[in-house]
Amino acid sequence: MIDQLEYNTERDHLIIPEYGRHIQKMVDQTIVIEDREERNKVAKAIIAVMGNLQPHLRDVPDFQHKLWDQLFIMSDFELDVDSPYGKPSREELAERPEPLGYPQNFPKYRFYGNNIKRMIDVAVGWEKGEMRDALEYTIANHMKKCFLNWNKDTVEDDVIFNHLFELSQGSINLREKDESLRDSEKLIRATKKAKAADHPVKKSKNNYTRKKRY
Repeated sequence: MIDQLEYNTERDHLIIPEYGRHIQKMVDQTIVIEDREERNKVAKAIIAVMGNLQPHLRDVPDFQHKLWDQLFIMSDFELDVDSPYGKPSREELAERPEPLGYPQNFPKYRFYGNNIKRMIDVAVGWEKGEMRDALEYTIANHMKKCFLNWNKDTVEDDVIFNHLFELSQGSINLREKDESLRDSEKLIRATKKAKAADHPVKKSKNNYTRKKRY
């Protein structure tokens, strides 16, 4: 009886531990089945069991494709069955993904956020007129508010106009116009009101009322 005990240190390494050792043993046994038709039938049965173990992935696109790929991975790419999605290669699994580009094109103005650049690109694509002028000043006021969140001191409008000119690559130039941006103190007060609305202070309430005893 003791001779039949298995210790984890003596067992083979689990390639995908999430499925457990029983699924791994089923895959290993399927590899050595000589009859191809029987091997395909057993492989489909294993796929069904794997799907039942992960019901939260049923709504994920290409769920069955992922299961078949995991089946081949657990077999160390030795399983020879007819998959509806083809058999992946070891080289595809070892490939590294392409590095993601940093979304901030102007890291020295990070206090404005990434959405400012998208808003500027939209404004540049509009035809010149009243609508575009209003959008440009809305963007400039938002930039001023972001600047004040980063630096609590007042900021001159020329600084915002210069940054907007640079971020728009010269397409938006408000430096030569007479209209001014909103006052710094008003923007700071508006920001404080918005924060207070997002995080209201809860007042304590008494759950009982004291009664006088006569």
